[in-house]
Amino acid sequence: MTDLPDGWTLWNDEQEGRRILAYRPDVFNESSFPAECMPTIFVWNGSRAKRPGATQIRTETWHAVLYLEPEIEAVVEEFDSRETALEGAEAIAQQFADGEIDYREAYQIPREDYFDKLDELTGRES
Repeated sequence: MTDLPDGWTLWNDEQEGRRILAYRPDVFNESSFPAECMPTIFVWNGSRAKRPGATQIRTETWHAVLYLEPEIEAVVEEFDSRETALEGAEAIAQQFADGEIDYREAYQIPREDYFDKLDELTGRES
């Protein structure tokens, strides 16, 4: 693993399994910005079907998904191997850090306080 962009932390890394990158866990632990709102990138090869237990079913396809909240996916990418998915996850983290991901676009109902905090943390404030 290369150095992660500022703010990103390796949260969990299962040997040959799932990896989770977390963005600013020091900030997303308060009542106004709870942990479930912490941007995270999950890498895994589980099914993406929307039914109970589906994620436990292993597939040949690896995924790198940037979640802004448990049900809010900002980026979803597929890969042929864990290695390329890990590289893809690091690229997503870099794109996020560089301001290339429009997190507002992922929401149907705007969360302005949350967006303002992300803008501040990523250096996008006006």
